[in-house]
Amino acid sequence: MKRWALSAAMLFAAGCATLQKEPPYLTGSWGGPHVGMTFSGALADVRFDCASGSIDSLVMAAQGGPFEAQGTYRAGPPGPIRVGQVFIDQRATYSGQVTKDIMTLNVELEDGTQVGPFTLTHGAPAELTRCL
Repeated sequence: MKRWALSAAMLFAAGCATLQKEPPYLTGSWGGPHVGMTFSGALADVRFDCASGSIDSLVMAAQGGPFEAQGTYRAGPPGPIRVGQVFIDQRATYSGQVTKDIMTLNVELEDGTQVGPFTLTHGAPAELTRCL
């Protein structure tokens, strides 16, 4: 009986250790001058000074290194939407490099327009200048 209890305790402890591993994709909030990103379930909402967007595919750079992900980009203020306000989403490719807690981010819109580069820090707030 003692062996069974000891085996069960060891399996339980091993399971807890496994749950504490970091996921292989980016998580949490990232911020810097003119940009902020919040990852939720490996997908992200992106805020710029005068635009917003989303990353709609996993960003697998949590261990460091380059990444590329697909999403959208929407010109216009990311704040509350006014009655009658029209937004046009463009498909966008978000790419960059993660080294420890620092990310370099570039955005290429479907029309070829380049946005960035931006430098973000994990856990730092976005430093946005809102448009009127």
